[in-house]
Amino acid sequence: MEPATLQPLSQQANDEKVCNQEFKDLLSSLPKERGLAPTYSYQYQGFWYSPLALQGVINCQNHFEPRKNDVILVSAPKSSTTWLKAIIYTLINREVHPPQNPHHPLLNKSPHQLVPFFELLDPSEYDAVCNSSESSTRIFATHIPVGSLPKSLRDDSSSSNCRIVYLCRDIKDNLVSLFHFANKVNMRPSPISLEEAFDLYCKGISAVGPIWDQILGYWKESLQKPHKVLFMRCEDLKNEPRFQLRRLAHFLGKPFSLEEENSCLLDQIICLCSFDTMSKLKVNNTGHLKHGISNSSFFRNGIVGDGKKCLTADMASRLDQITEEKFHGSGLFL
Repeated sequence: MEPATLQPLSQQANDEKVCNQEFKDLLSSLPKERGLAPTYSYQYQGFWYSPLALQGVINCQNHFEPRKNDVILVSAPKSSTTWLKAIIYTLINREVHPPQNPHHPLLNKSPHQLVPFFELLDPSEYDAVCNSSESSTRIFATHIPVGSLPKSLRDDSSSSNCRIVYLCRDIKDNLVSLFHFANKVNMRPSPISLEEAFDLYCKGISAVGPIWDQILGYWKESLQKPHKVLFMRCEDLKNEPRFQLRRLAHFLGKPFSLEEENSCLLDQIICLCSFDTMSKLKVNNTGHLKHGISNSSFFRNGIVGDGKKCLTADMASRLDQITEEKFHGSGLFL
């Protein structure tokens, strides 16, 4: 093991936050591997986590109590989560905060401030989240696989009307984005090479990996419970934003009126939440999340198909092969 002095300060601080004795005992009992982004990852309920993320998962499982109409945005890390956070926040709050408002919250706060991750919240903070114009609704984001969500979020009883929006991304694009992010946030003792990142990713040892298992879990859930889980693709959102925005609004119970359609509201939301707009804002180029990750690290290029340019032909072929094998017979194609 590397001496503590080699570990970046932000990672040291994060690990200290979660390392009470009970949690240390749990970590010592779990499979452990070198991580793609963190120094080490631990396998819990079939998926790989950093210590900080794992503590957030356990907190959520043990303490989260949903409100009637909570909205949960789920994705694998580096699957355009930041983009959809902005879209969902703007869509749900469009009456109180019209997208053309020069003082819109997205112009002064990052999407991660407005829509927090479960994994980065203390349980005492759940009830304090107030990011919707409706008191019975909160918007959260998470990378937690469907089988590890609190039962209260998966429950189909009348008392739980939470809606889950799952966003997936092309596998090759996801890997390349995760590789760049891992080196940008500098949580490892030394940078990771693309070859090493590729090897870990193929083995499923990436943030909340194996990514194929996470995607497939939410895909199946969306087929079984279409009223509760909406499955979206990043590429579809990029190629047909108006259609996907209408689909999302309908699922969330906030369809666009004819007046809104005629007033170009959809285009205003698309423009405000675009990579071009968001990446130029001061708030997204300065400051950090409370656990030391810079806001700027979430914005790189926003390009679909970037993976094909960065990976070798053999790497791309291997990922395609794994994807085909994993999704065979599911009806899901990425």
